[in-house]
Amino acid sequence: MAQINLTPELRGAIDAQTAAFRADNDLPGVVLAVGAGSDLAHVSTAADPAEPTPTADTVFRIASMTKSFTAAAVLQLRDHDLVRLDDPVARHVPELAGLAGPTTDSPPITIRHLLSMAGGMASDDPWGDRLLDADSATMDGLLRAGAAFATAPGGFSYSNFGYAMLGRVVTNVAGRPFQHVITDRLLIPLGLTDTTWTAPPVGPVAPPYWRVDDALTLEPVLGDGAFAAMGGLWSTVRDLTRWCGWMLDAFPPRDDSDDPILSRSSRREMQQVANALPPRVTSTDTGTRVSAGGYGFGLNVVVDSHLGRLVHHSGGLPGYGSHMAWLPERAVAAVALANSRYAPARDLTRDVLDLIVDADAAPIRVPPVTPELTTAAHALVALLNEWSDQRAAEIFSFNVALDDAPARRRHLAVTCRGAHGPLTIRTVTALNLAEVDVEVVDDRAAPMTLALMLSPEPATTIQWYELRDPTPTADGGDSAG
Repeated sequence: MAQINLTPELRGAIDAQTAAFRADNDLPGVVLAVGAGSDLAHVSTAADPAEPTPTADTVFRIASMTKSFTAAAVLQLRDHDLVRLDDPVARHVPELAGLAGPTTDSPPITIRHLLSMAGGMASDDPWGDRLLDADSATMDGLLRAGAAFATAPGGFSYSNFGYAMLGRVVTNVAGRPFQHVITDRLLIPLGLTDTTWTAPPVGPVAPPYWRVDDALTLEPVLGDGAFAAMGGLWSTVRDLTRWCGWMLDAFPPRDDSDDPILSRSSRREMQQVANALPPRVTSTDTGTRVSAGGYGFGLNVVVDSHLGRLVHHSGGLPGYGSHMAWLPERAVAAVALANSRYAPARDLTRDVLDLIVDADAAPIRVPPVTPELTTAAHALVALLNEWSDQRAAEIFSFNVALDDAPARRRHLAVTCRGAHGPLTIRTVTALNLAEVDVEVVDDRAAPMTLALMLSPEPATTIQWYELRDPTPTADGGDSAG
Protein backbone atom coordinates (compact mmCIF):
# COMPACT_ATOMS: atom_id res chain seq x y z
CA MET A 1 0.00 0.00 0.00
CA ALA A 2 1.28 3.46 -0.86
CA GLN A 3 2.28 5.66 2.06
CA ILE A 4 -0.64 7.70 3.41
CA ASN A 5 -1.53 8.83 6.92
CA LEU A 6 -5.23 9.56 7.28
CA THR A 7 -5.59 10.55 10.90
CA PRO A 8 -9.01 10.39 12.59
CA GLU A 9 -9.15 14.18 12.34
CA LEU A 10 -8.43 14.11 8.61
CA ARG A 11 -10.96 11.35 8.00
CA GLY A 12 -13.54 13.44 9.85
CA ALA A 13 -12.69 16.47 7.70
CA ILE A 14 -13.11 14.39 4.52
CA ASP A 15 -16.47 13.09 5.73
CA ALA A 16 -17.57 16.64 6.55
CA GLN A 17 -16.46 17.83 3.10
CA THR A 18 -18.45 15.05 1.45
CA ALA A 19 -21.57 15.84 3.46
CA ALA A 20 -21.26 19.56 2.71
CA PHE A 21 -20.81 18.87 -1.00
CA ARG A 22 -23.98 16.77 -1.08
CA ALA A 23 -25.97 19.40 0.79
CA ASP A 24 -24.63 22.37 -1.17
CA ASN A 25 -25.54 20.70 -4.47
CA ASP A 26 -28.80 19.14 -3.21
CA LEU A 27 -27.74 15.70 -4.41
CA PRO A 28 -29.65 12.48 -3.73
CA GLY A 29 -26.38 10.66 -2.99
CA VAL A 30 -22.61 10.79 -3.31
CA VAL A 31 -19.74 8.46 -2.49
CA LEU A 32 -16.11 9.54 -2.23
CA ALA A 33 -13.10 7.24 -2.09
CA VAL A 34 -9.49 8.05 -1.26
CA GLY A 35 -7.01 5.68 -2.82
CA ALA A 36 -3.46 5.00 -1.72
CA GLY A 37 -1.99 3.41 -4.81
CA SER A 38 -4.62 0.83 -5.80
CA ASP A 39 -5.95 0.36 -2.27
CA LEU A 40 -8.99 1.97 -0.70
CA ALA A 41 -7.77 4.12 2.17
CA HIS A 42 -11.07 5.78 3.07
CA VAL A 43 -14.67 5.85 1.85
CA SER A 44 -17.04 8.68 2.65
CA THR A 45 -20.74 8.72 1.78
CA ALA A 46 -23.68 11.08 2.10
CA ALA A 47 -27.31 10.89 0.98
CA ASP A 48 -30.61 12.68 1.07
CA PRO A 49 -32.55 11.31 4.07
CA ALA A 50 -35.15 9.90 1.68
CA GLU A 51 -32.58 8.06 -0.45
CA PRO A 52 -30.39 5.01 0.18
CA THR A 53 -26.80 5.78 1.14
CA PRO A 54 -24.35 4.57 -1.51
CA THR A 55 -21.32 2.47 -0.63
CA ALA A 56 -17.96 1.64 -2.19
CA ASP A 57 -19.77 -1.08 -4.17
CA THR A 58 -22.72 0.96 -5.44
CA VAL A 59 -22.73 1.13 -9.24
CA PHE A 60 -22.96 4.47 -11.07
CA ARG A 61 -22.59 5.33 -14.72
CA ILE A 62 -19.19 6.99 -15.08
CA ALA A 63 -19.80 8.72 -18.43
CA SER A 64 -16.70 10.36 -19.93
CA MET A 65 -14.35 8.72 -17.46
CA THR A 66 -14.80 5.85 -19.96
CA LYS A 67 -12.51 7.76 -22.33
CA SER A 68 -9.39 6.71 -20.43
CA PHE A 69 -10.34 3.05 -20.94
CA THR A 70 -10.87 3.64 -24.67
CA ALA A 71 -7.54 5.45 -24.93
CA ALA A 72 -5.78 2.57 -23.17
CA ALA A 73 -7.32 0.11 -25.64
CA VAL A 74 -6.03 2.19 -28.57
CA LEU A 75 -2.52 2.23 -27.08
CA GLN A 76 -2.67 -1.54 -26.66
CA LEU A 77 -3.31 -1.80 -30.41
CA ARG A 78 -0.46 0.61 -31.07
CA ASP A 79 1.91 -1.35 -28.87
CA HIS A 80 1.06 -4.50 -30.83
CA ASP A 81 1.88 -2.69 -34.11
CA LEU A 82 -1.72 -2.86 -35.30
CA VAL A 83 -2.17 0.92 -35.61
CA ARG A 84 0.02 3.99 -35.56
CA LEU A 85 -1.13 7.09 -33.73
CA ASP A 86 -0.37 9.25 -36.75
CA ASP A 87 -2.47 7.08 -39.06
CA PRO A 88 -5.36 9.01 -40.62
CA VAL A 89 -8.43 7.68 -38.84
CA ALA A 90 -10.05 6.98 -42.23
CA ARG A 91 -7.39 4.30 -42.84
CA HIS A 92 -9.11 2.14 -40.23
CA VAL A 93 -12.68 3.43 -40.58
CA PRO A 94 -13.66 3.53 -44.27
CA GLU A 95 -16.89 5.37 -43.47
CA LEU A 96 -14.73 8.38 -42.59
CA ALA A 97 -13.15 8.62 -46.05
CA GLY A 98 -14.94 11.90 -46.63
CA LEU A 99 -14.05 13.46 -43.27
CA ALA A 100 -12.09 16.64 -43.88
CA GLY A 101 -11.24 19.68 -41.79
CA PRO A 102 -12.92 23.06 -42.21
CA THR A 103 -10.14 24.64 -44.29
CA THR A 104 -8.28 23.57 -47.39
CA ASP A 105 -5.03 23.51 -45.44
CA SER A 106 -6.39 21.27 -42.66
CA PRO A 107 -4.29 18.12 -42.12
CA PRO A 108 -5.86 14.66 -42.27
CA ILE A 109 -7.48 13.81 -38.94
CA THR A 110 -5.40 11.18 -37.19
CA ILE A 111 -5.84 8.81 -34.29
CA ARG A 112 -3.53 11.06 -32.27
CA HIS A 113 -5.81 14.03 -32.99
CA LEU A 114 -8.82 12.15 -31.65
CA LEU A 115 -7.03 10.82 -28.56
CA SER A 116 -5.92 14.32 -27.54
CA MET A 117 -9.12 16.23 -28.42
CA ALA A 118 -7.30 17.87 -31.33
CA GLY A 119 -9.62 16.71 -34.11
CA GLY A 120 -11.19 20.17 -34.19
CA MET A 121 -14.79 18.90 -34.31
CA ALA A 122 -17.47 20.93 -32.57
CA SER A 123 -17.77 20.19 -28.85
CA ASP A 124 -20.84 18.03 -28.37
CA ASP A 125 -21.74 17.13 -24.78
CA PRO A 126 -25.55 17.64 -25.02
CA TRP A 127 -25.68 15.94 -28.43
CA GLY A 128 -23.28 13.09 -27.72
CA ASP A 129 -24.83 12.25 -24.36
CA ARG A 130 -28.07 11.25 -26.11
CA LEU A 131 -26.37 8.89 -28.55
CA LEU A 132 -24.95 6.27 -26.19
CA ASP A 133 -27.38 3.62 -27.42
CA ALA A 134 -26.93 4.35 -31.15
CA ASP A 135 -26.86 1.13 -33.15
CA SER A 136 -24.21 0.32 -35.76
CA ALA A 137 -26.35 1.48 -38.67
CA THR A 138 -26.96 4.86 -37.02
CA MET A 139 -23.25 5.13 -36.28
CA ASP A 140 -22.41 4.33 -39.91
CA GLY A 141 -24.66 7.15 -41.04
CA LEU A 142 -23.07 9.61 -38.62
CA LEU A 143 -19.58 8.64 -39.75
CA ARG A 144 -20.39 8.97 -43.46
CA ALA A 145 -22.02 12.36 -42.92
CA GLY A 146 -18.75 13.86 -41.63
CA ALA A 147 -18.66 16.53 -38.96
CA ALA A 148 -18.95 20.23 -38.22
CA PHE A 149 -15.84 21.91 -36.84
CA ALA A 150 -14.99 24.42 -34.15
CA THR A 151 -11.36 24.73 -35.25
CA ALA A 152 -8.93 23.20 -37.69
CA PRO A 153 -7.43 19.87 -36.60
CA GLY A 154 -4.67 20.56 -34.10
CA GLY A 155 -6.67 22.97 -31.97
CA PHE A 156 -8.49 21.88 -28.81
CA SER A 157 -12.18 21.05 -28.94
CA TYR A 158 -13.62 18.41 -26.60
CA SER A 159 -15.30 15.79 -28.77
CA ASN A 160 -17.42 12.83 -27.75
CA PHE A 161 -17.85 12.06 -31.45
CA GLY A 162 -14.07 11.75 -31.75
CA TYR A 163 -13.97 9.09 -29.02
CA ALA A 164 -16.89 7.29 -30.63
CA MET A 165 -14.74 7.19 -33.78
CA LEU A 166 -11.92 5.68 -31.73
CA GLY A 167 -14.33 3.01 -30.55
CA ARG A 168 -14.94 2.12 -34.19
CA VAL A 169 -11.15 2.03 -34.78
CA VAL A 170 -10.80 -0.50 -31.96
CA THR A 171 -13.71 -2.54 -33.31
CA ASN A 172 -12.40 -2.66 -36.87
CA VAL A 173 -8.76 -3.32 -36.01
CA ALA A 174 -9.48 -5.95 -33.34
CA GLY A 175 -12.24 -7.57 -35.38
CA ARG A 176 -14.82 -7.48 -32.60
CA PRO A 177 -16.82 -4.85 -30.70
CA PHE A 178 -14.77 -2.40 -28.68
CA GLN A 179 -16.81 -3.31 -25.59
CA HIS A 180 -15.50 -6.89 -25.79
CA VAL A 181 -11.94 -5.69 -26.37
CA ILE A 182 -11.94 -3.34 -23.38
CA THR A 183 -13.61 -5.93 -21.15
CA ASP A 184 -11.31 -8.79 -22.12
CA ARG A 185 -8.04 -6.85 -22.36
CA LEU A 186 -8.45 -4.32 -19.53
CA LEU A 187 -11.36 -4.88 -17.15
CA ILE A 188 -10.97 -8.62 -16.55
CA PRO A 189 -7.15 -8.68 -16.31
CA LEU A 190 -7.21 -5.76 -13.86
CA GLY A 191 -9.91 -7.37 -11.71
CA LEU A 192 -12.45 -4.62 -12.35
CA THR A 193 -15.35 -7.04 -11.97
CA ASP A 194 -17.96 -4.37 -11.21
CA THR A 195 -17.08 -2.23 -14.24
CA THR A 196 -19.46 -3.13 -17.06
CA TRP A 197 -21.13 -1.75 -20.18
CA THR A 198 -24.64 -2.31 -18.84
CA ALA A 199 -25.99 -1.76 -15.35
CA PRO A 200 -26.12 -4.98 -13.32
CA PRO A 201 -29.64 -6.42 -13.14
CA VAL A 202 -29.30 -6.94 -9.38
CA GLY A 203 -27.25 -5.36 -6.64
CA PRO A 204 -26.75 -1.78 -5.52
CA VAL A 205 -27.22 0.57 -8.48
CA ALA A 206 -27.63 4.31 -7.89
CA PRO A 207 -30.78 5.50 -9.68
CA PRO A 208 -30.24 8.40 -12.11
CA TYR A 209 -31.92 11.62 -11.02
CA TRP A 210 -32.58 15.13 -12.20
CA ARG A 211 -33.85 17.72 -9.76
CA VAL A 212 -36.61 19.72 -11.43
CA ASP A 213 -38.45 22.44 -9.50
CA ASP A 214 -37.09 21.02 -6.21
CA ALA A 215 -38.38 17.54 -7.00
CA LEU A 216 -36.25 14.51 -7.84
CA THR A 217 -37.19 13.06 -11.21
CA LEU A 218 -35.84 9.78 -12.54
CA GLU A 219 -33.86 10.11 -15.78
CA PRO A 220 -34.17 7.58 -18.61
CA VAL A 221 -31.09 5.37 -18.95
CA LEU A 222 -29.71 4.89 -22.43
CA GLY A 223 -28.42 1.47 -23.39
CA ASP A 224 -24.99 0.35 -24.51
CA GLY A 225 -24.46 1.18 -28.19
CA ALA A 226 -21.96 2.06 -30.88
CA PHE A 227 -21.28 5.49 -29.38
CA ALA A 228 -20.48 4.15 -25.89
CA ALA A 229 -16.68 4.29 -26.24
CA MET A 230 -17.02 7.94 -25.27
CA GLY A 231 -18.95 7.41 -22.04
CA GLY A 232 -20.86 4.16 -21.58
CA LEU A 233 -19.20 2.35 -18.66
CA TRP A 234 -20.73 1.70 -15.23
CA SER A 235 -18.47 1.27 -12.20
CA THR A 236 -17.89 1.70 -8.48
CA VAL A 237 -15.43 3.77 -6.45
CA ARG A 238 -13.75 0.52 -5.43
CA ASP A 239 -13.02 -0.45 -9.04
CA LEU A 240 -12.12 3.08 -10.07
CA THR A 241 -9.66 3.39 -7.21
CA ARG A 242 -7.93 0.32 -8.63
CA TRP A 243 -7.91 1.94 -12.10
CA CYS A 244 -6.38 5.13 -10.69
CA GLY A 245 -3.82 3.04 -8.83
CA TRP A 246 -2.85 1.26 -12.04
CA MET A 247 -2.24 4.64 -13.66
CA LEU A 248 -0.25 5.77 -10.62
CA ASP A 249 1.84 2.60 -10.79
CA ALA A 250 3.34 3.86 -14.04
CA PHE A 251 5.42 6.25 -11.90
CA PRO A 252 8.29 6.44 -11.39
CA PRO A 253 10.05 4.96 -14.42
CA ARG A 254 12.04 1.95 -13.22
CA ASP A 255 13.60 -1.39 -14.09
CA ASP A 256 10.94 -3.61 -12.49
CA SER A 257 9.16 -6.21 -14.61
CA ASP A 258 6.59 -4.45 -16.75
CA ASP A 259 2.85 -4.98 -17.03
CA PRO A 260 1.71 -7.22 -19.92
CA ILE A 261 -1.67 -5.44 -20.03
CA LEU A 262 -0.21 -2.05 -20.98
CA SER A 263 3.36 -0.95 -20.42
CA ARG A 264 4.22 1.69 -17.86
CA SER A 265 5.63 3.91 -20.62
CA SER A 266 2.32 3.82 -22.51
CA ARG A 267 0.40 4.62 -19.33
CA ARG A 268 2.74 7.55 -18.69
CA GLU A 269 2.17 8.65 -22.28
CA MET A 270 -1.56 8.86 -21.53
CA GLN A 271 -0.72 11.14 -18.60
CA GLN A 272 1.40 13.64 -20.56
CA VAL A 273 0.06 16.80 -22.15
CA ALA A 274 -0.58 16.15 -25.85
CA ASN A 275 -2.76 19.20 -26.49
CA ALA A 276 -2.00 22.31 -24.44
CA LEU A 277 -4.62 24.67 -23.04
CA PRO A 278 -4.29 28.22 -21.68
CA PRO A 279 -3.50 28.53 -17.95
CA ARG A 280 -6.49 28.84 -15.65
CA VAL A 281 -6.59 31.29 -12.74
CA THR A 282 -9.31 31.15 -10.09
CA SER A 283 -9.66 33.35 -7.02
CA THR A 284 -11.58 32.47 -3.88
CA ASP A 285 -11.70 33.59 -0.25
CA THR A 286 -8.78 31.25 0.43
CA GLY A 287 -6.52 32.67 -2.27
CA THR A 288 -5.61 32.44 -5.93
CA ARG A 289 -5.14 29.13 -7.70
CA VAL A 290 -3.31 28.67 -10.99
CA SER A 291 -3.26 25.57 -13.14
CA ALA A 292 -1.69 24.97 -16.53
CA GLY A 293 -1.54 21.93 -18.77
CA GLY A 294 -3.91 20.35 -21.24
CA TYR A 295 -5.31 17.07 -22.48
CA GLY A 296 -3.35 13.84 -22.69
CA PHE A 297 -4.93 10.66 -24.04
CA GLY A 298 -8.31 10.24 -22.38
CA LEU A 299 -7.12 12.26 -19.38
CA ASN A 300 -6.60 15.88 -18.35
CA VAL A 301 -3.09 16.69 -17.15
CA VAL A 302 -2.26 19.91 -15.30
CA VAL A 303 0.20 21.37 -12.85
CA ASP A 304 -1.81 22.94 -10.04
CA SER A 305 -0.25 25.68 -7.91
CA HIS A 306 -1.39 23.91 -4.74
CA LEU A 307 -1.58 20.22 -5.60
CA GLY A 308 1.31 19.92 -8.03
CA ARG A 309 0.95 17.52 -10.96
CA LEU A 310 -2.69 16.48 -11.23
CA VAL A 311 -4.22 13.92 -13.61
CA HIS A 312 -8.00 13.82 -13.76
CA HIS A 313 -11.20 13.38 -15.75
CA SER A 314 -14.86 14.17 -15.20
CA GLY A 315 -17.92 12.27 -16.27
CA GLY A 316 -21.37 13.70 -16.77
CA LEU A 317 -24.60 12.31 -18.19
CA PRO A 318 -28.30 12.76 -17.55
CA GLY A 319 -28.61 11.20 -14.11
CA TYR A 320 -24.94 11.09 -13.11
CA GLY A 321 -21.84 13.16 -12.35
CA SER A 322 -18.40 11.78 -11.53
CA HIS A 323 -14.75 12.64 -11.24
CA MET A 324 -11.45 10.84 -10.66
CA ALA A 325 -8.19 12.61 -9.87
CA TRP A 326 -4.74 11.58 -8.73
CA LEU A 327 -1.38 13.07 -7.81
CA PRO A 328 1.47 11.06 -9.38
CA GLU A 329 4.12 12.54 -7.08
CA ARG A 330 2.13 11.50 -3.99
CA ALA A 331 0.53 8.22 -5.19
CA VAL A 332 -2.87 9.32 -3.89
CA ALA A 333 -6.22 9.46 -5.69
CA ALA A 334 -9.76 10.65 -5.05
CA VAL A 335 -12.86 9.35 -6.83
CA ALA A 336 -16.36 10.80 -6.44
CA LEU A 337 -19.60 9.45 -7.90
CA ALA A 338 -23.02 11.10 -7.61
CA ASN A 339 -26.42 10.23 -9.05
CA SER A 340 -27.64 13.59 -10.26
CA ARG A 341 -27.41 15.11 -13.74
CA TYR A 342 -23.93 16.54 -14.33
CA ALA A 343 -23.14 16.75 -10.61
CA PRO A 344 -19.87 18.78 -10.25
CA ALA A 345 -17.96 15.93 -8.60
CA ARG A 346 -14.60 17.50 -9.51
CA ASP A 347 -15.19 20.11 -6.80
CA LEU A 348 -15.30 17.37 -4.17
CA THR A 349 -12.21 15.47 -5.34
CA ARG A 350 -10.20 18.70 -5.53
CA ASP A 351 -11.26 19.79 -2.05
CA VAL A 352 -10.43 16.37 -0.59
CA LEU A 353 -7.02 16.31 -2.26
CA ASP A 354 -6.44 19.80 -0.86
CA LEU A 355 -7.16 18.48 2.62
CA ILE A 356 -4.72 15.60 2.14
CA VAL A 357 -1.94 17.84 0.79
CA ASP A 358 -2.49 20.48 3.49
CA ALA A 359 -2.10 17.76 6.12
CA ASP A 360 0.94 16.31 4.32
CA ALA A 361 -0.83 12.97 4.67
CA ALA A 362 0.62 11.64 1.40
CA PRO A 363 4.22 12.84 1.14
CA ILE A 364 5.82 13.50 -2.22
CA ARG A 365 7.62 10.47 -3.63
CA VAL A 366 11.18 11.46 -4.35
CA PRO A 367 13.04 9.93 -7.30
CA PRO A 368 15.40 7.06 -6.50
CA VAL A 369 19.05 7.86 -5.83
CA THR A 370 20.90 5.92 -8.50
CA PRO A 371 24.36 4.41 -7.97
CA GLU A 372 25.73 6.98 -10.43
CA LEU A 373 24.40 9.87 -8.34
CA THR A 374 25.70 8.31 -5.13
CA THR A 375 29.16 7.77 -6.63
CA ALA A 376 29.30 11.32 -7.97
CA ALA A 377 28.19 12.82 -4.65
CA HIS A 378 30.83 10.96 -2.64
CA ALA A 379 33.54 11.70 -5.19
CA LEU A 380 32.74 15.42 -5.19
CA VAL A 381 32.71 15.67 -1.38
CA ALA A 382 36.04 13.85 -1.23
CA LEU A 383 37.47 16.29 -3.79
CA LEU A 384 36.25 19.35 -1.88
CA ASN A 385 37.75 17.95 1.33
CA GLU A 386 41.13 17.30 -0.29
CA TRP A 387 41.58 18.86 -3.72
CA SER A 388 43.51 17.04 -6.44
CA ASP A 389 43.75 18.42 -9.98
CA GLN A 390 44.09 14.90 -11.33
CA ARG A 391 41.00 13.71 -9.45
CA ALA A 392 39.09 16.81 -10.56
CA ALA A 393 39.87 16.00 -14.18
CA GLU A 394 38.56 12.47 -13.67
CA ILE A 395 35.16 13.37 -12.19
CA PHE A 396 34.38 16.59 -14.08
CA SER A 397 33.20 16.92 -17.65
CA PHE A 398 35.27 19.11 -20.00
CA ASN A 399 33.03 22.16 -19.59
CA VAL A 400 33.76 22.59 -15.87
CA ALA A 401 37.26 23.94 -16.50
CA LEU A 402 35.87 26.28 -19.16
CA ASP A 403 33.09 27.59 -16.91
CA ASP A 404 35.44 28.55 -14.06
CA ALA A 405 39.23 28.33 -13.92
CA PRO A 406 40.51 25.20 -12.14
CA ALA A 407 42.84 27.33 -10.03
CA ARG A 408 39.91 29.37 -8.74
CA ARG A 409 37.88 26.26 -7.99
CA ARG A 410 40.84 24.84 -6.08
CA HIS A 411 41.16 28.10 -4.12
CA LEU A 412 37.47 28.10 -3.17
CA ALA A 413 37.64 24.47 -2.04
CA VAL A 414 40.74 25.08 0.09
CA THR A 415 39.19 28.22 1.60
CA CYS A 416 36.00 26.31 2.41
CA ARG A 417 38.01 23.51 4.04
CA GLY A 418 39.83 26.07 6.16
CA ALA A 419 36.58 27.68 7.31
CA HIS A 420 34.56 24.53 7.91
CA GLY A 421 36.85 21.55 8.13
CA PRO A 422 36.02 18.36 6.24
CA LEU A 423 32.46 17.91 5.00
CA THR A 424 30.40 14.82 5.81
CA ILE A 425 27.40 13.64 3.82
CA ARG A 426 24.18 13.46 5.81
CA THR A 427 21.52 12.83 3.13
CA VAL A 428 21.34 12.51 -0.65
CA THR A 429 18.10 13.57 -2.37
CA ALA A 430 17.59 13.03 -6.09
CA LEU A 431 15.78 15.70 -8.09
CA ASN A 432 15.79 13.42 -11.14
CA LEU A 433 18.12 10.79 -12.60
CA ALA A 434 20.83 13.38 -13.32
CA GLU A 435 20.53 15.95 -10.51
CA VAL A 436 20.91 15.64 -6.79
CA ASP A 437 20.99 17.77 -3.64
CA VAL A 438 23.42 16.51 -1.01
CA GLU A 439 23.04 17.71 2.57
CA VAL A 440 26.49 17.94 4.14
CA VAL A 441 27.65 19.10 7.55
CA ASP A 442 30.94 20.63 8.57
CA ASP A 443 33.02 19.82 11.65
CA ARG A 444 30.63 21.90 13.80
CA ALA A 445 27.59 20.01 12.37
CA ALA A 446 26.45 23.12 10.50
CA PRO A 447 24.35 22.03 7.49
CA MET A 448 25.02 23.06 3.90
CA THR A 449 23.66 21.92 0.54
CA LEU A 450 25.86 20.60 -2.24
CA ALA A 451 24.01 20.53 -5.56
CA LEU A 452 25.39 18.73 -8.59
CA MET A 453 24.31 17.84 -12.11
CA LEU A 454 25.64 14.98 -14.21
CA SER A 455 26.52 15.50 -17.85
CA PRO A 456 24.57 13.74 -20.62
CA GLU A 457 27.63 11.66 -21.55
CA PRO A 458 27.43 7.87 -21.14
CA ALA A 459 30.41 8.02 -18.79
CA THR A 460 29.23 9.50 -15.51
CA THR A 461 30.85 12.89 -15.08
CA ILE A 462 29.79 16.08 -13.30
CA GLN A 463 28.97 19.10 -15.46
CA TRP A 464 28.04 21.54 -12.66
CA TYR A 465 28.13 21.81 -8.89
CA GLU A 466 27.59 24.39 -6.18
CA LEU A 467 28.16 24.30 -2.44
CA ARG A 468 25.66 26.65 -0.85
CA ASP A 469 27.55 27.88 2.19
CA PRO A 470 25.59 30.26 4.44
CA THR A 471 28.87 31.52 5.94
CA PRO A 472 30.79 33.82 3.53
CA THR A 473 34.35 32.82 2.84
CA ALA A 474 37.33 35.11 3.49
CA ASP A 475 37.34 36.37 -0.11
CA GLY A 476 33.65 37.25 0.01
CA GLY A 477 32.47 34.19 -1.88
CA ASP A 478 29.63 32.03 -0.71
CA SER A 479 30.26 28.89 -2.73
CA ALA A 480 32.95 26.31 -3.25
CA GLY A 481 32.10 25.97 -6.92
